[in-house]
Amino acid sequence: MSRSLLPLFGAICLVLSAAVGVRAQAYDVVIRRARLLDGSGAPWRCADVAVKDGRVARVGRIPREDRARREIDAKGLYLAPGFIDVHSHAGPALAGPVLSGAEPLLTQGVTTVMINPDGGGPVDLAMQRRLLEQRHPAVNVAQLIGHNSVRTEVLGMADRAPTPVELEAMKDRVRTAMSAGAFGLSAGPFYTPGNFSKTDEHVALAAVVAEFDGVYTSHIRDEGDYSIGLLAAVEEVITVSRSARLPGIVTHIKALGPKVWGLSAEVVRRIDQARAEGVEIFADQYPYEASSTSLSAALLPPWAMEGGAGAMQKRLANPETLPLIRTAMVANLERRAGARAIQLRNHRADPAVEGKRLDEVARDRGVEPVDAAIAILRAGDAQIVSFNMQEADIRRFMVQPWTMTCSDGDLVAVGDGVPHPRSYGPFPRKIRRYVVETPVLTLERAVHSMTGLPAAVMRVADRGVIREGAWADLVVFELETLADKATYEQPHQLSTGVRHVFVNGIEALSDGRVTGQRAGRVLSRTGPP
Repeated sequence: MSRSLLPLFGAICLVLSAAVGVRAQAYDVVIRRARLLDGSGAPWRCADVAVKDGRVARVGRIPREDRARREIDAKGLYLAPGFIDVHSHAGPALAGPVLSGAEPLLTQGVTTVMINPDGGGPVDLAMQRRLLEQRHPAVNVAQLIGHNSVRTEVLGMADRAPTPVELEAMKDRVRTAMSAGAFGLSAGPFYTPGNFSKTDEHVALAAVVAEFDGVYTSHIRDEGDYSIGLLAAVEEVITVSRSARLPGIVTHIKALGPKVWGLSAEVVRRIDQARAEGVEIFADQYPYEASSTSLSAALLPPWAMEGGAGAMQKRLANPETLPLIRTAMVANLERRAGARAIQLRNHRADPAVEGKRLDEVARDRGVEPVDAAIAILRAGDAQIVSFNMQEADIRRFMVQPWTMTCSDGDLVAVGDGVPHPRSYGPFPRKIRRYVVETPVLTLERAVHSMTGLPAAVMRVADRGVIREGAWADLVVFELETLADKATYEQPHQLSTGVRHVFVNGIEALSDGRVTGQRAGRVLSRTGPP
């Protein structure tokens, strides 16, 4: 070779070497030989998935020479989109200093949570976003704007309809929240002060949300027979959805209490009928027979809570109003299937009662259960777990194609009371119990209810699916060991079987252990995060 050509030859070699090097490191992550569940509900198929710059870069057979900085052999394992929790109370914890690492969520395969449910959360979502972003949470967070919070800011705890001026003020706050990126309006007309509102108030606010293509999700006015009844409460969501022309969600759908057990069939019929008429109605559900709320919300009549906690305490101390409250509480306790069905979850004034059933506390104190409950309320409200659902209703709701999966759970530090086990295990539990052990769903349908369906309903762009260009929120799990470990008596136990979790392409869980990487983002309905 001529000496004059050597420099050119050397340059060509350098270029070729660089090209090979680039190809050898073409991807950030490659997951090989997985049983791919793409989130659509389609049967699993064998595939490799490559990740680059936070997104899915390729799906299919990826040649061995196309390597990556991180490679996972997923032979025999399932690969799915990261699970989306459409009803989560994790917002305050994710914005705090202790739990923003979200280990109980990651070990379930959850990569995105929708916060501020049941009408709650702050009205200033921009401020909440800033607090969350400062903590760099390990999972993605999507905000809702709470009706009860908006109502409280404008009307306080008053039991009346808003004036036209007040209604416009409420609409302005909802519009500001939606402009700030909220995904929809959450309502809780079962809770005070939401239970002082009428349907037309919800329609008016939902119409604002519809301008942004958002959703309306409601802890319905009555899940049992407290007031208007379960069926009428479901019809209220249908009315809001039909009138405001937006998706309506019956959140944590259930038939609560012996008096309405079996009504799930009629609820399903009415939702199916509404959908056949073109009304976009959905539901979400956690896979447990027990719910959780406050003792006051479960047992007190709404009028006793008007004006807030101070007014409630005065009524409990008033010899004229206490007998009326007690009579209502006796009836509500019966609706909840009795004192044995109430487990005290968190009572800071008397931690000794935490984890105990109300009937046990009453026996220890030598009083009637309702009087034990009144004493607890006088000392300060308590959180409860309430065993009030029937398995047949749970399954009937679960198998509907319009039912998503949720937790309704808090993000709770170990040692902080006795939380509902749904804070640690609903997603693995649904697969373990209702796919593997006593099958009512296929694995594909169960995963779809946790991924593609909620992403489509909640308008979460490029998530909930595994396809080229989608965000790389991914979970790799072993079906044989996937299980919830949290129980009602010992709830602070992490789920097992989830091997790897990626959030926006970053490995947040590796071989079952959190990595400390915090790649979660506060998502926005109005555009990219």
